[in-house]
Amino acid sequence: MQVTATIIAYFHTCLRKMYLHHHGIRMEHTSDVVYEGKLIGESTYEDRAAKNTQLELDGIKIDYYDAKTKTVHETKKSDKMEHAHEAQVLYYLYVLQRNGIEGASGIIEYPTLRQRKHIDFDPERDVPIIEGWLQEIEQILEQEQCPPVINKSICKSCSYYDYCYVAEEIEN
Repeated sequence: MQVTATIIAYFHTCLRKMYLHHHGIRMEHTSDVVYEGKLIGESTYEDRAAKNTQLELDGIKIDYYDAKTKTVHETKKSDKMEHAHEAQVLYYLYVLQRNGIEGASGIIEYPTLRQRKHIDFDPERDVPIIEGWLQEIEQILEQEQCPPVINKSICKSCSYYDYCYVAEEIEN
């Protein structure tokens, strides 16, 4: 099973969203929040594309990779899901290491907050953690039943909100 960085981020956000996304139910294209984040990522660092390369390896797609400094740049709209953002970048670094690119690091940039967060990859610490995520992800994705809704505040801005809560709203 090939795991993408999106699956890793969703694993740290919502298991139901991860499950639905993996099984081909995609709602991101209908979300204004997702579109706004994509627009910020594409328009904030306009000269970045000239300095960095896009890299695709083992199911991941890194939009901006600086091969000289071995740095992954990831742009996010807000730091609300910072743990998921960190996990996504760690997974990028894990895949790079698995493909022979040692010593890479990451930077998560939040242009609207004017903040940056550096992510260092420590193979001894991070490989067992990430491989544990992968085992758990595989078990969840192979289940016949979709995980239940999580009823958290983040659900209201999720692109899957209507899908998950439409029955609940009809009942009320």
